[in-house]
Amino acid sequence: MESVVAEMMNSMQHRVALAPAGICPVEMTLVFLRLCHAQSCGKCVPCRIGLGKMADIISDLVEGRGDPALLSTLEATARAVRDTSDCVLGVHAGSMVLRNLDEFLDDFQSHALESRCVGIFAGPIPCQSACPAGVNVPGYIALIREGKPKEAVALIREDNPLPTVCALICDHPCEAHCRRRMLDDAVNIRGLKRYAVEASGDVPLPEPLPPTGKRVAVVGGGPAGLTCAYYLALWGHDVTIFEKYPKLGGMLRYGIPEYRLPKALLDKEIERILSLGIPAKTSVEIGKDASIEGLRREYDAVFLAIGCHEDRKLGIEGEDGPDVVSAVSFLRQVISGPLPVLRGKIVAVVGGGNVAMDAARTAVRLGAREVKLVYRRRREDMPADPKEVTGALEEGVDLIDLAAPVRVTRNDRGTVTGLVIRPMVAGPIDDSGRPRPVPAGRPDETVECDVIIVAIGQSSESRRFKEEGIPTNRDLLVTGEDLSVPGIPGVFAGGDCVSGPATAVKAVGHGKTAALNIHTYLGGEPVETARHPIPPARPSDMMPSGRVELKERSPLTRVRDFRMVENGMSTEEALREAQRCLRCDHYGCAPLRSGRWYAWSR
Repeated sequence: MESVVAEMMNSMQHRVALAPAGICPVEMTLVFLRLCHAQSCGKCVPCRIGLGKMADIISDLVEGRGDPALLSTLEATARAVRDTSDCVLGVHAGSMVLRNLDEFLDDFQSHALESRCVGIFAGPIPCQSACPAGVNVPGYIALIREGKPKEAVALIREDNPLPTVCALICDHPCEAHCRRRMLDDAVNIRGLKRYAVEASGDVPLPEPLPPTGKRVAVVGGGPAGLTCAYYLALWGHDVTIFEKYPKLGGMLRYGIPEYRLPKALLDKEIERILSLGIPAKTSVEIGKDASIEGLRREYDAVFLAIGCHEDRKLGIEGEDGPDVVSAVSFLRQVISGPLPVLRGKIVAVVGGGNVAMDAARTAVRLGAREVKLVYRRRREDMPADPKEVTGALEEGVDLIDLAAPVRVTRNDRGTVTGLVIRPMVAGPIDDSGRPRPVPAGRPDETVECDVIIVAIGQSSESRRFKEEGIPTNRDLLVTGEDLSVPGIPGVFAGGDCVSGPATAVKAVGHGKTAALNIHTYLGGEPVETARHPIPPARPSDMMPSGRVELKERSPLTRVRDFRMVENGMSTEEALREAQRCLRCDHYGCAPLRSGRWYAWSR
């Protein structure tokens, strides 16, 4: 009996984890409360009675029997349960209800006042809802299964003009929500995208709409700027890209190592976008070579997508001086030249994100004698992709976790000799949801090294934009929900300079959203894109089957060069993996009574 219940609970965990974005938060709160109520031991009244009372109130709201007075009762009950329950079950449940009331007040009020959810429900597809660009994942997988990789790439481009880039470096949040995980493991969505890109050859772009006569300046040639320029050009606007650096690409070019994203492939992707008739003016810096005010006079709209290229410092003694460099500048120098001289040296990389992994693995390829990765939290708390962490360790990088940098030691000549670290221990959970590191009470230690690469985050070069009247907050540009800059008509911003350092696909999503809102601002009509036909769904036998993983080159050989680490799928592997897709765009997504319409303009 216990094993059956345990299996049922495991299944419930999968379902909660795979819940697609767009499902009504009011109904999800009800489901959460019912589960907590079923787990209550009944020894304290607030938990046993209070959870049931809150569930009854929300049930009335969901079933259309609610009124505004119920929301006050729900809030008061949640506070009482949180403050007076004897165990964590009641405290956590009350806290979650209060948080949901705060975060989703519009949804609760809509149920109470109008007996309906906010907006219209469209039966969200889990993988597509999780994709920041809203790519039709089941659609392009179905086309791959039918042997149509060209059509698959064309379908991807309807929502993401950088299919090659995302096929190689996307963090694939879609896979975390794949319903296939209820059976065995997520479909290898990124691997299938890479197969489609490699098997399709050159796929022509759609024909742009007739010219509108409107001109748009895009400041920044990274993923957000390129995406925005692509869609605006398709919709008939005259777009010009302004880029600070000698070449377009942003962090895709100057921050992603060659072994993850070959620059020849990036160049081809950018050339396709520019082939729509988009001129690019490189080595143009705002505040020196051009101004926002000047662009506003010359263009009908301006989109700022300047990224996050500034490094953050450790703020410790001895940091300022030779042989202590930021990961951003280090990786940029590797791309632009001349190559940093690391052969035979001991390198310490400080940080735990993907940039830190890129810097550490690049240092290995440049011939460093030892590479040590210093991180102040635990390995499991690293924000980096776990595969990137594993890859670094396979290549000989030494991980020193729970170690906070204290100071840089130097000899009489000013040369770096080591990094003093303070042993830490996992402490209370902080706002990031991870244990905050606190001193372990042991003596400081010294990590011997010759070069220190700092990879603890990036910031936006927002000072010059602030001087021109663009509002900023903690080095990031401030925008409204539509990505327009408050108080400056016709100016929009997006990508890392608004969100902070994020992923390429999130930048693509920002660029796409900005494009539609700029199009609307310029008086454009709603865009009717020609959707590629999707093959009909084939019923699946639901039998568990193994996932096709992308193979990697041996660590012993790949550390000697900058060739790609991963290998793509064969046709046989791709067809096999495509068959694992459950086609959630057809099955399991019928309209329900709640939720919201997914629109990438919001």
